[in-house]
Amino acid sequence: MFRDVSSCNTYNYGDALYWDSRYIQEAGGAFDWYQRYSSLRPFVRRYVPTSSRVLMVGCGNALMSEDMVKDGYEDIMNIDISSVAIEMMRRKYEFVPQLKYMQMDVRDMSFFPDESFDSVMDKGTLDSLMCGTDAPISASRMLGEVSRLLKPGGTYMLITYGDPSARMPHLNRPTYGWNIFLYNLPRPDFKRPGGCSSTKSYLEPIPITEKGLLPADFVLEDPDSHFIYVCKKMDDTELRNIIPAYPLTSEIL
Repeated sequence: MFRDVSSCNTYNYGDALYWDSRYIQEAGGAFDWYQRYSSLRPFVRRYVPTSSRVLMVGCGNALMSEDMVKDGYEDIMNIDISSVAIEMMRRKYEFVPQLKYMQMDVRDMSFFPDESFDSVMDKGTLDSLMCGTDAPISASRMLGEVSRLLKPGGTYMLITYGDPSARMPHLNRPTYGWNIFLYNLPRPDFKRPGGCSSTKSYLEPIPITEKGLLPADFVLEDPDSHFIYVCKKMDDTELRNIIPAYPLTSEIL
């Protein structure tokens, strides 16, 4: 197959017309995909200094950027394929100088020069492209642009439903030059059986196998949990020790 259909439906999430229509219907509302900033904050603060120039891709009408500004972040450029969402957010935050908004397709961010950002945040945007037509091509174009825009030492933080078998072949290519750390986070509304508490630390990276998979003994507490991939762009010295890439196969595509 050519698309990641594990959580897709009949909508074309890579189409601007779909999102324009959706945001018109949701006028005045706000929606955060997957996780709120309060859950992601430990990871963001660990890898993204508050002085960073941040690019938020597929910002939609989410509160993530607003919450980051409240937490001390000083410069967040927000982009989305939907002109409706961007105009709505521009009006909402016109008096918040830390937040800027531009209509843009993540597959072509040529407006920005190389190495423009310290961090790129993605909460569901790559997932949307993986549900669209020409998914592998769209994903490759987007990730190539993300790598181009990151400064050496910068981070691309991807929050996704895609496990390593579906995402690492796309992320871990030598051309991007990323060192990747993997985390797993249950859904915000997940309730453990019997109301028991967890002893697992979600702040510890998950080791992955040489093939880029989860360890055989790794158990997901929440089968529908979210994965966090922290992709750090290596400098020239680190690139000499780059980890092997995992080839794309027909099963992955």
